[in-house]
Amino acid sequence: MSRIPVLTLLVALAFTTPATADEKPTLTIYTYDAFAAEWGPGPLLKQGFEAQCACTLDFVAADSSIGALRRVQLEGPATKADIVLGLDTATVQEARNTGLFTEHSVDTGALKIPTGWSAPDFVPFDFGYFAFVYRKADLAEPPHDFQELAGEDDNLKIVIEDPRTATPGLGLVLWVKAAYGNDANEAWAEIAPHVVTMTADWSAAYNLFLQGEADMVLSYTTSPAYHRIAEDDFSYEAASFDEGHYLQIEVAGILKSSPHKDLANQFLTYLVSEKAQNIIPTTNWMYPVLPVDLPEGFDPQPEKTLLLPDDQVAANAAAWTSEMLAAFR
Repeated sequence: MSRIPVLTLLVALAFTTPATADEKPTLTIYTYDAFAAEWGPGPLLKQGFEAQCACTLDFVAADSSIGALRRVQLEGPATKADIVLGLDTATVQEARNTGLFTEHSVDTGALKIPTGWSAPDFVPFDFGYFAFVYRKADLAEPPHDFQELAGEDDNLKIVIEDPRTATPGLGLVLWVKAAYGNDANEAWAEIAPHVVTMTADWSAAYNLFLQGEADMVLSYTTSPAYHRIAEDDFSYEAASFDEGHYLQIEVAGILKSSPHKDLANQFLTYLVSEKAQNIIPTTNWMYPVLPVDLPEGFDPQPEKTLLLPDDQVAANAAAWTSEMLAAFR
């Protein structure tokens, strides 16, 4: 009779061991909500990568990439995230300073990025340029620089994003600083009366614009491509500014605490592959980092690019943001 429990245990192990051995690893990626949404690139990237990795890809969405970074900062080494995806050149040094990220092993030699930006610890996967988007029927003569924007009739209203919670909002702070330097505070004082509101994220700002609450919205030069391609609507344009347009490069980084670093590097390699890069333009509505063919409807890139050094941004972003917010008090 004493053999029965032992026999029962051996039978149980015979059935449970193969299932455990076949269990797929899960790669967890913190990102922003629009990236993980059903209309964003997340689902197609998940499908493509899972077909080759024998793993499960899990996108965990925050309201913004800044929100995703704040979450891993709170969770620290105990975080479930393997990768944070969607940080940009305005936040990358802050992320680096947390000490939570490690170097990648991705070959980025074939990537084509304005200014030639590269880093050992973050992989760029797309880029775009901040711009004010408007309806052609409502604004026949859009402003061609910040001075013209500031000098417009008081009836001209714009919606922007909060630089403390949204990367486009911080991008606007850097755009004005790159264009006007020490005179940025004066520029903000003249721009502020035209601002209807600052929203917590890009989606809220763009929805207000679409609902007719403002004449212009802070977005990207690629935003009209969405309307043209996805909606067959050619009524939207991005105002071209003579000062140039500030560049946003989106990046992804691997966390030191990840138990799946090899798999994480495999995903980042896939992310900058031709297959994945062909997904980016018409789902994330940004420029790919590989020279793949863009569909008709994308405008040429701006002739003049503005971009401040990562370390300079990290050292001064808080002060520049305070300078900007002071114009709204």
